[in-house]
Amino acid sequence: MDRFGAKPTISPRYRDLPTSEMGQKDGPDQPESKDVERGAAHEHPHAHLIYFGIPAVLLSGLCYAASSGCLTLLNKYALAGFGWTAPNALLFYQCALTVVLVKMCEILGLVKPLQPLKLDLVLVWLPVNLLFVGMIGTSFYALKAVGVGMVTVWKNLSNFVTAMGDVFIFRKSYTWPVWGTLFMMLFSAVVGASTDARFTWEGYSWQFLNCALTSAYALYLRSVMDKVAEHTTNKQRMDEFSMVYYNNLLSLPCIAVLMWQFGEFGGLTAQPALRNTEFLVVAGAGGIIGFAISFSSLWFLSQTTATIYSLVGALNKIPVAIVGLLVFKEPTNPKNLASIVIGLLAGVLFVQAKQMGPRK
Repeated sequence: MDRFGAKPTISPRYRDLPTSEMGQKDGPDQPESKDVERGAAHEHPHAHLIYFGIPAVLLSGLCYAASSGCLTLLNKYALAGFGWTAPNALLFYQCALTVVLVKMCEILGLVKPLQPLKLDLVLVWLPVNLLFVGMIGTSFYALKAVGVGMVTVWKNLSNFVTAMGDVFIFRKSYTWPVWGTLFMMLFSAVVGASTDARFTWEGYSWQFLNCALTSAYALYLRSVMDKVAEHTTNKQRMDEFSMVYYNNLLSLPCIAVLMWQFGEFGGLTAQPALRNTEFLVVAGAGGIIGFAISFSSLWFLSQTTATIYSLVGALNKIPVAIVGLLVFKEPTNPKNLASIVIGLLAGVLFVQAKQMGPRK
């Protein structure tokens, strides 16, 4: 698990908790177990581990924040900085790279054995995978056309859509402070889009579709996990890395179909970016860092509480938005900037509000 010379063990109570996208997701489907909340940092079995003179909880948090933030920025640069016109091909490459990396980790003993490919398990997992492909595919098209600042705000909007699904599908209730923060997210997304100097219907259509598919992925995954357990070799829920393996491996034929549908095969070898070393490095780094999120998210979750884990994920959007605005020189104005600030603040308040009051 640890990429820095040690291999901390994840406490059993954390193993079945959902974590945050390669192909991990941001959304309200974050860990919220009461048992985890009782596991304060000073009581945590790994709280005193030290790596290279740095406390494990700090190092794991930095790795998680850095990897999740860099993924958005690197993919934005790869999609918008080199004249690349085949986003599905880039996605195919990163998914294939993830499959290779996770299998290498299994061979080296860094992760426990992955679930083998079985027809019955594949058939049960296929709807999840189709939603996964839709989620990451639309995120690439949205990121190509929409600024990083607004992408981070609209990612929060998937919290609102998922919360509505929780209420109508799972009969879950939320407190008024939670709904207040969710409507802040909705308000900031609408105002941000209406004041975006680079607004295009195409870009925001992809972004809206991404929010819907992200929420559908989170909601469906929650409902299907017990059914999946009936088909695994150990009759338990599929672990994080088996999910990464299945999602990315089964995505390859689906993405190949999208490449054909969008006409990317014909001009792929003629893409000038393929002869640009910088592009190849950025694209490869995006795939590696996307895979690294799977490690860093579980490692950080094993070192801290679910509240801190979710809070760091929300706070991490702030520097990503700022860096995106500066590095990519995205045009903005006071109203648009204010909507981004409100949306990011709402994400932080949302995490805190979920820890208050009764929940079902």
